[in-house]
Amino acid sequence: MTFQRKHYAILGLWVIAMLALGLFVWARFAQPTYQNAMADVIGPGDYELVTTGGESFTQDSLKGRPSAVFFGFTHCPDVCPTSLGDIATWQEELGPDNQIRVFFITVDPERDTVESLKDYVEWVPDAVGVSGSPEEVEKAVKAFKIYARKVPQDDSYTMDHSSNVLLFDANGRFFEPVGYQEAFDRAIAKIRRMQRG
Repeated sequence: MTFQRKHYAILGLWVIAMLALGLFVWARFAQPTYQNAMADVIGPGDYELVTTGGESFTQDSLKGRPSAVFFGFTHCPDVCPTSLGDIATWQEELGPDNQIRVFFITVDPERDTVESLKDYVEWVPDAVGVSGSPEEVEKAVKAFKIYARKVPQDDSYTMDHSSNVLLFDANGRFFEPVGYQEAFDRAIAKIRRMQRG
C-alpha cells in the first residue's frame, strides 16, 4: 500500500470513528432533551371533558397515577378495537396492583356520547371513555398533538386519527408513545420503565 492510500485509509477510519462518536453523543444527550421538550407540550391545555364515570377530565386528571391516553371513536372499524385489545393484554400482564389508568378520548363527539363510550371501553381493565362538546374535544386534540379529521363516506362519515397510545407518568407528564401494534414486550417494557420513574 502506498503512503497516499495508507493516509486515505487512516483518514477514512478517523471519519467513521467521529461519526460513531457523534451518534453516541446524540443518542445519549440529544434524545432525552427532545423527550423532555415533548413532555412539556403534549397534554397540557385548557380543555374540559367528561368521563364515563361522570368526572371532569382536564390536564390535572393525568396526575396521580401513570396513564395511557388513546384517541379514537366507537365506529372505528379496526384500529380502535385492536388498540383496546392490546391495552387489555398489557393490563393483564401488569396485574391488578400495577395496572395503569386508561383514558379513551373520542375524536367523534357528535356520535360518541358518554353512555356509548361506557359500553365501548368497559371491558378493558381500568379504562374510562372521555367525551364532551366538539369545541372541547378539538382543544384536547390540539393539546395532545394528535391528528383527527372527519372523512365523508357515502351518506355518513368516518374519522382519520392518530393511532399511538400516549403514556403519561404519575406527574401527568408525557413519557413516550406506544406505536400501533407495537411488539408486546416493547410496550410492556416502556410501561414498566415509566412506572419506575
